[in-house]
Amino acid sequence: MYLGRWTLRVLLVTLSVSSLRRLMGLSWLVRSRRMIGLWGFTYLCLHLLAYLGLLSEFDWRLVLEDFVERTYITAGMLALLLLTPLAVTSTKGWQRRLGRNWQRLHRLIYPALGLGLIHLAWLTKDGYGEVVLYGVVFGFLMLERIYHGYTTRG
Repeated sequence: MYLGRWTLRVLLVTLSVSSLRRLMGLSWLVRSRRMIGLWGFTYLCLHLLAYLGLLSEFDWRLVLEDFVERTYITAGMLALLLLTPLAVTSTKGWQRRLGRNWQRLHRLIYPALGLGLIHLAWLTKDGYGEVVLYGVVFGFLMLERIYHGYTTRG
């Protein structure tokens, strides 16, 4: 559970790098964005491993049953599925090979983070303050991106 929360936190920090660069001129942070994102993916993989080992005891039948019956597991697995190509293509070599498509591919972080928030909200049984806080941060980051896109095109 804690690994999942840390995954969301680290991915929100990753997403905030571009906004901090634009709003506060912290351009040196951009060099760390890839590593921060890979740490987020690492936490996600550890979160999945903890679920597989501790909760389902590597019983694949139980994992499949959870995937179908528990919507929060489905949302989390879909987030993992969206983030995997981002981790694989995070190198400069992939960036060159994919060209402009690299940036398009890496926009998958937006729906993946949304799914992560849904995963946490559906899993939470008491007090949604943390989910709301992460949602507000995510919403602010998305609004900043929309505003930046609008003003640079305008």
